[in-house]
Amino acid sequence: MKKTYSKISGFKKNMILGIGFSDVNLTQVLEYIREIVKKDHKNRYFVTPNPELVMLAKGDTRYKRVLNDADLALTDGVGVLLAGKALKTPVGERITGVDLIENVCKDIVDQPITVGFLGGGSGVAEKTAECLLKKYPGLKIGLVHEGNPDTSTLGVINEKTKNEKLDILFVAFGSPKQELWIAENLQSLPAKITIGVGGAFDFISGKVKRAPKWMQDFGLEWFFRLLNQPWRIKRQFSLIIFIFLVLKELIAKKK
Repeated sequence: MKKTYSKISGFKKNMILGIGFSDVNLTQVLEYIREIVKKDHKNRYFVTPNPELVMLAKGDTRYKRVLNDADLALTDGVGVLLAGKALKTPVGERITGVDLIENVCKDIVDQPITVGFLGGGSGVAEKTAECLLKKYPGLKIGLVHEGNPDTSTLGVINEKTKNEKLDILFVAFGSPKQELWIAENLQSLPAKITIGVGGAFDFISGKVKRAPKWMQDFGLEWFFRLLNQPWRIKRQFSLIIFIFLVLKELIAKKK
């Protein structure tokens, strides 16, 4: 089993179809975030790959490099979790973008740690911040901005935060745009940790309904989204290819 180590965190990364996944659980992630903020480290970024992003990376060397250079790559997708079990490759526990945001905000609410919300479409970042602040009174929010994955957004962010501290920045531009934008602008961003969270703002804000808990527990969240957003059917073809490649690798390992 091929293993690598994050250049910064030291957490093991195990490879699934060429993409490294951090062998961590949620408790370790939260502890690590607090450690980064406390020690005043800057310019870290986390990604949350799922099978679709793995397949995107296979056809895009730049995107593959961006995913693999991330300080932490958290497993977002039951397909990756099952692939890890089949290949006997530990990929940590499943941590979706929604669950990561919720747990981070809950964990830091009583600490001097400031978060920011970027992206998500018209009014979605604002609604996301509003919902989280209502749920976790005392949450410190240093930035809320719709923005776009372009260079002008960076200027707006730095202007809005020049008198504000920003420790953690959640970016919801959607993949692969958000990861590419984060990697390109990381050194100029004011946040200590920047995290790509895909469509998480849509769920937290209530714009998109999340699957019932029992479907989440059985790894059927993707099916619920497909039922509510039939246009996603084209994106599911990447999952079929992902399964095929995992099976191919599994057969090769047994020979």
